[in-house]
Amino acid sequence: MTFDTAPIRLLTWNIHAGIGPDGRYDLDRIIALIRRHAPDIIALQEVDSRGRDATSPFALLATALGSHAAEARTIVAPDGHYGHLLISRWPLSATRLHDLSLLGEEPRCAIETIVSTPGAALHVTAVHLGLKLSERRRQAEMLARIANSPAETSVMLGDFNDWTWRGAVRKGLAQVLPARTPQRTFPARWPLLTLDRVYCRPHAALIRSWADPDGRHASDHLPLIAEIRLAPILQAPPDPPIGTDDLPENRPIRASRSRQEL
Repeated sequence: MTFDTAPIRLLTWNIHAGIGPDGRYDLDRIIALIRRHAPDIIALQEVDSRGRDATSPFALLATALGSHAAEARTIVAPDGHYGHLLISRWPLSATRLHDLSLLGEEPRCAIETIVSTPGAALHVTAVHLGLKLSERRRQAEMLARIANSPAETSVMLGDFNDWTWRGAVRKGLAQVLPARTPQRTFPARWPLLTLDRVYCRPHAALIRSWADPDGRHASDHLPLIAEIRLAPILQAPPDPPIGTDDLPENRPIRASRSRQEL
């Protein structure tokens, strides 16, 4: 298989609502660290505008870090929103939000899109999964179906909350996304768990990956960076209008703050 020569750099980071271990809300240090790595595609989890009178962090991060963005606001409240964000250097198309929520649990969804890189179309899914094993097992089944796209190269990145050696997500994605990053990212000060990952197809597309220990000053997770090489695809998937058809139309507004997450 022939790969495009220019690597694509990905970064995923649970930013803990922009609050560091010092208790300070500071998106500037989040942005500065991310820019240092010059990623092409960024997935950020725990983006939280609730109780913030200033510019929405969704808009601020998207404007500061890329030219194109898609967001998933999984909690909508009168004083703001909470969710995750996908940012890209290149245009996005066929963007969809897939509902991964289970009854009685924190709302979750996946952002699926096609990134029009200079080399080829890249299938990308950004996620932030649930805390319970039974929840992640069901979500892994849904993600495996999403990952089974026509695209030659596909990546899935985010906070999978999958901390066991043979976790439900790792097992569920093994066939469709065989390559994965191994770095420990949580807790940021003494990383023990591989909660944050990049999964990839084909296996040879994943070149290298690393975590940045400086992230411990800005969040309870470390940022994870990976580089991949693209394989050309014969035809990009169709490009339907951007929408949220997979999300329930009448999801109740969650006005209260969610429990502290990993």
